[in-house]
Amino acid sequence: MQSVVVAIPSSFPGGLEAHLGAHFGHCDLYTVVKITDGQVQEVATLPNVPHEQGGCMAPVNHLARHGVQVLIAGGMGMRPLMGFNQVGIDVLYGGDTQTVGEALDALINGRLPRFTTEFTCGGGGGGMMHMGRF
Repeated sequence: MQSVVVAIPSSFPGGLEAHLGAHFGHCDLYTVVKITDGQVQEVATLPNVPHEQGGCMAPVNHLARHGVQVLIAGGMGMRPLMGFNQVGIDVLYGGDTQTVGEALDALINGRLPRFTTEFTCGGGGGGMMHMGRF
C-alpha cells in the first residue's frame, strides 16, 4: 500500500473545490491530502505561516513538521525550491490546474511535472521530469 501526504497552497476554506494558490508562500492555507493507492483518504487544512521577504524557509519548515511529502505549487522562488529539496519534499508544478481537486487528479494520473527552475519566479531554464503515478 503506497501512501503520500500532499500539500496544495489554496484559498479559504480549503477542500477539493478550493482554488489553487498562485504562489505557495502567499496562500491563505494549505489543503493537505493523504492519498493511498491512488485514492484520496483524508482532506484537512493547515494555515500558512506568515513570512517576510527572505523568510521563505518558514513555510518549508512548517510543511516538513506536518509530514508533507509532496507539494503542488504554481509559483515559488529558487530559495524555497532548494529548501523543499533539502527537507525531502518533492515539489510538482500545478500551475495549469484551477482547483485542489484538479491538481490531485493530475497528480494521481501522473500528469504533473517536477517543479524546475523554468517555473520559478523570475527563474531561468531547465528540463521537466515527470513523476510516476501515486
